[in-house]
Amino acid sequence: MKQYTIFGIGAALVDTEIKVTDQDLNTMQVEKGLMTLVDEARQDELIAHLQDHLTTAEHASGGSAANSVIAAALLGSPTYFACKVAHDEYGDIYLGDLAAAGVAFDESVARGIGTTGKCLVMITPDAERSMNTFLGISAALSLDQLNTKALCASEWLYLEAYQAPSPTGMKACLRARDIAKQNEVKIAVSFSDPGMVEFFRSQIDALVGDGVDLIFCNTQEALTYAKTESLDVAIEMLKHKAGQFVITRGAEGALAYDGSELIEIPAHQVHAIDSNGAGDMFAGAFLYALTRGEDFATSGRFGSLAAGTIVSQYGPRLSADTCQHLRQSFFGN
Repeated sequence: MKQYTIFGIGAALVDTEIKVTDQDLNTMQVEKGLMTLVDEARQDELIAHLQDHLTTAEHASGGSAANSVIAAALLGSPTYFACKVAHDEYGDIYLGDLAAAGVAFDESVARGIGTTGKCLVMITPDAERSMNTFLGISAALSLDQLNTKALCASEWLYLEAYQAPSPTGMKACLRARDIAKQNEVKIAVSFSDPGMVEFFRSQIDALVGDGVDLIFCNTQEALTYAKTESLDVAIEMLKHKAGQFVITRGAEGALAYDGSELIEIPAHQVHAIDSNGAGDMFAGAFLYALTRGEDFATSGRFGSLAAGTIVSQYGPRLSADTCQHLRQSFFGN
């Protein structure tokens, strides 16, 4: 048995989640429903505009791959996360959250000189999240953060497409991909965001390479990747890029391809108030179930339950108690 179920590499960002209106987004010229990379000056400008909203702001460690790895850890999987933060208050918050969730990391290589990355997550009344991200020192994630020993001791390598804009981050991901292939570690790639697929296509193609074991994407990411408006066409293309894949479809549930059969996963019906972290939670819960020996249909239903639970609250993460309750209510242990 491997020491870790999942080895994740990704951006280390402290999320500040704020409730806004569509008018706020229009006034600030923020693109709704997308992740936009900004510099620190632009992020400070947005914070100044939202000053009267900050009294209800919630802070949490985030980043797409991190959310999935933390979710799996809180559900009971031993996980490892490779990231980069600074010697500052937000870096303390970030690594403290990883430790509290039970995620392993190497602080000696995770810390650096600079500013820890931050993400403004703006939630509109329709539960849509619009993100403006200042990567900070996270953009300098590199081979130095890649713990080869921990990677080789893992069942899965989990890569996020959010590393596409970072040349050093991409080098780390591609090197990790090579190591994983050489050491029988399965590879999962999350497409992360439609903008990443559209504007960083060559990097996404490099992550997928000659094929990976598992791809996570949503409907828009699948369509953008396949350059089509037909989901059937996108599905056929994904079959040539991954042994297995999952396409999340929000309120319509998900489609999971286990290598031979396309399985419809029903949505867990709830009143959604915040979509932030839903796809990440699905992936983390799905991988947790898969690594405990469940089939794709069961793993998909559990992922749907976890994602449905998280969109019914504010914030990208479920509490440890909620994760334990979900696991016990679904699996009985």
